[in-house]
Amino acid sequence: MLEAIDRTGSISAAARALGMSYRRAWLLVDTCNRCFAAPLVETIPGGGASVTERGWAVLNSYRALERHADSLTTTADYRRISDSLPPD
Repeated sequence: MLEAIDRTGSISAAARALGMSYRRAWLLVDTCNRCFAAPLVETIPGGGASVTERGWAVLNSYRALERHADSLTTTADYRRISDSLPPD
């Protein structure tokens, strides 16, 4: 959502780009803004929205965690667990 808001400049355009309703997008943004110490998204008077400095910090940290988690899928422990699951 944050990346889509940055690309489009608004919550409604981000929602359309992601194939979700404006209401769902707004609720996601509102929840994120209330869950963090400072807002991740700010609305612009007259229309539009932008990702805040805090929003970028959170997004960058999330992407770093995501890359780390992806790297774990090559470990022997992961393969042992994966091999123990039933086939699809």
